Amino acid sequence: MVKRTVGILLFNEVEVLDFAGPFEVFSLAENGASDKHFEVITIAEHQAPISARNGLQVIPDYSFATHPAIDVLVVPGGYGAEQTEIHNKAVIDWIIAQTNVAVLTLSVCTGALLLAKAGLLAGRSATTHWMDLDNLASYPDINVISEQRFVDASDDTCSIVTSAGISAGIHASLYCVKKLIDSDTMRATAHRMEFDID
Repeated sequence: MVKRTVGILLFNEVEVLDFAGPFEVFSLAENGASDKHFEVITIAEHQAPISARNGLQVIPDYSFATHPAIDVLVVPGGYGAEQTEIHNKAVIDWIIAQTNVAVLTLSVCTGALLLAKAGLLAGRSATTHWMDLDNLASYPDINVISEQRFVDASDDTCSIVTSAGISAGIHASLYCVKKLIDSDTMRATAHRMEFDID
């Protein structure tokens, strides 16, 4: 079985569950023979320790310069996304480059703002944390959806899924497992995590 590589972007002040939730989902997705469908890696601009929200220290697996090709891009949110990385051209350019080659891009919470800044949500529907819906709506040509756990705005040119805040990223990641593999794998993963998807 060929594994897809999931690359999760990290940066200082990233929201912990925004990246840890998808990490858990994609890491647990297996077939009936217990073979994993995904290899999950973390990537930061520089391969140096990251200080996530509330002080959790994380060491990324790779830097922008050293990571292998990725099939699925996960863009988490948090204070660092909306206040710092949104002004970081290297990060925005990297997100654009990875989305152009990835099979699917998933944003969690205010990670959607990074996609919006990159111009990747123009002409699409999207969602984010309820506190930042107006912020997302300030970008041109985005149909902002509220009160929905995640939004699939994929088309023939690109597969993009955006999720609402924090825990919604787990739900959206499970949906992406269904989209990329099948519903049985999604349900088995959710059951293992004791996550209610119904």
